[in-house]
Amino acid sequence: MALGIQNNFYSESSMVSVTRKQEKENVKETFTKKLYFNEVDKTQEIKEMTQKEEMMVFKKEFYAELERIPKNRTITNLAVNISEEAFKNMKDDPEYRAKIMSALQRDLTSSFAPLKASLLITVGATEKDYRGDSWSGPNNDSEFFARSQDSFYKKTSGQKDRNKELLEEYLEKRAQTKRQQQEMLNEKIAKQEQERSRMAKAWNSERQMAAASNAYDANVMTETAIDGII
Repeated sequence: MALGIQNNFYSESSMVSVTRKQEKENVKETFTKKLYFNEVDKTQEIKEMTQKEEMMVFKKEFYAELERIPKNRTITNLAVNISEEAFKNMKDDPEYRAKIMSALQRDLTSSFAPLKASLLITVGATEKDYRGDSWSGPNNDSEFFARSQDSFYKKTSGQKDRNKELLEEYLEKRAQTKRQQQEMLNEKIAKQEQERSRMAKAWNSERQMAAASNAYDANVMTETAIDGII
């Protein structure tokens, strides 16, 4: 009877041991899977972040190159719309990028003389999607501004006027500051001159008083000597 109980105990103990071992293995396997998938997700996230950062750098470089193109004076307002697909294709295909940049240089340096115009350029995924629209005359700018609201690159005559205003404001404030500094300097010099004049007058007054005192003393001594002789 005791042996049966003991055998049952060993049997149950063995089953518990096997169950616990299996649970540990399951936990370990689950942890390993989670760790693996977390690492995969992290790598994917880093890869996506890198791609976004690379595209940002590419756009900045493209913008800077657009800035260096000398625009024709007859182009009063300019905007360049570039789709995300166009950016991706230019980034992946340097030849396509070079063709687009060459077309932009051609159009941005072209003259609309004797008129002045607002120019909107659209860059799409392919060369066929590249197009330019222009509007001449003072009353045709509304179409340009309506279609160029979300442009990648935009320069307008209003911006130039505002920049000119800001420059004039800066120069005026600078001149005003210089005037104030000069006025303060002049006032300081005037006060110093007044102080020097006051001190010079005081010194001359002291000299005159000393001379009068000396003359008085000399006169008294002379009179005393004469009285002694008499």
